[in-house]
Order: sequence, then structure tokens, then C-alpha cells
Amino acid sequence: MTTSAAGQPLIPQPPATVAALRQAIRQIAPAALPAFTRELDQAADQSRLGSDLAPLQRFIAQWAVYVYIQRQPDLAADFQGWEESAESGDATQARQAASKIGRILDQAHAAVGLPSR
Repeated sequence: MTTSAAGQPLIPQPPATVAALRQAIRQIAPAALPAFTRELDQAADQSRLGSDLAPLQRFIAQWAVYVYIQRQPDLAADFQGWEESAESGDATQARQAASKIGRILDQAHAAVGLPSR
């Protein structure tokens, strides 16, 4: 992952397009590119089969949120920590982690111009 000045995003938030998101992921989280490509193919197939753009729109929204989080190392570390806590903690810890994850996702949705989950 590219480094940044303390508290600064690694890159600006890209437009919510497939090409811009792919480029951003290539820069900040190259290990996620295979998942991005696989999920894009699935969304495109679902859109073609159903003559519906909703799968592609969901794909773009999901990856725009992912990029929003991953381009901010501190936020990405917090998010990962809460995910780990949700998986390995007791019920109380899992509820707290789910709440924190929800807040981060709501913040990311708002920042990229998407309605809250």
C-alpha cells in the first residue's frame, strides 16, 4: 500500500466509475484487484441476464465505499480491527464491532454520495 502523510488519504476519492475505481485499487490495494475483476464480471453477467443495471450499480457502490475506506490507512486499520473483533469476540464485543462497522460504512456511503445502507 502507498504511504501518506499522517491522517491524509493516500489518493483523492475517485469518481464512481469502473475505470477510476480499478485504477484506485491498483494504487492502494493491488491484492484486491482479482476480487474486483471477478465481482465486476459477475455483476456484468447478472445485468445482461436480467436486462437490469442494478447489479452493476451495486458493484460500483460497494467498491466506491471500499476505496473510500482503504485510501485512508487509519480508517482502514480501524475497520479491519472491528471486523476481526466481530469475528473473534464474544457477543457483546461482536455487537459493539457491528455498530462501529456500521458507522464507518454510513460515513463512507455519505462521503461517496450514496444513500445510507
